[in-house]
Amino acid sequence: MMNTLTLAYPDSTVHEATAAAIIRVLEANDVEPEIVTGPKDALAALLRKNEIDLYVAAWLPDEDADLLTPGVTPLGDLFQPGACCCISAEDTPLSSIADVVRAGPELSRTIVTPQSLEAAMQKVLETYGLAAAGFTLKVLPDEEALAELNAALTRKDLVLMPLIQPCFLFHQGGFRILSDPQGAFGPEQHARMLLRPGLETELEQDLLDELDELMLSVKIISAMDYAMRVDGMTADEAAEAWQRGRLIPR
Repeated sequence: MMNTLTLAYPDSTVHEATAAAIIRVLEANDVEPEIVTGPKDALAALLRKNEIDLYVAAWLPDEDADLLTPGVTPLGDLFQPGACCCISAEDTPLSSIADVVRAGPELSRTIVTPQSLEAAMQKVLETYGLAAAGFTLKVLPDEEALAELNAALTRKDLVLMPLIQPCFLFHQGGFRILSDPQGAFGPEQHARMLLRPGLETELEQDLLDELDELMLSVKIISAMDYAMRVDGMTADEAAEAWQRGRLIPR
């Protein structure tokens, strides 16, 4: 049976946190992972060539559907990631995206939007009539958008915040998630590991079962992301803190 494998994850703190939890399970079962990170499209090419054993983590059924090439096997259901629109106040009377068209001038009409959510937010604007109400998108690279939204929270500006859970801002708090009654953001996703063809027969069944049963959550990953970004922990330190019950999701 295998005692090393190649584990890959996209280059982001959320995926690094997810991978860190998986790595602790592998190491506890005497399997040493060789880590590969990079842009998702580069990792997808490696996965297609069977040069990655374990991919962490595909968001299915929609976000990463192109990674499900013939023979690749999804495993587990780690957590349920998803896009949402938030408002930067906890005491707002707004509870739904449908309420936003009736918001007063105190709500900024400029929506700072992570690049990865541009298409989803265009659909939100159309579905809820926000474009006609004067709302426009300011699309930035994801990290720049997160920094700008975090700064708006610090200043207590009233803004709409398109975000993907998990994310460190959800652990930080100070805002409200708006409901999406028209389902503009699409169905719930599931974060799953992907095994290259044949890997199932090369790993111990006990390890496969443990990976399959591993339950994280968007709150756990958000807390780990916060620990890494704000508290300066490494991904491994954040995973250990969670495992030992010292990292409390909010």
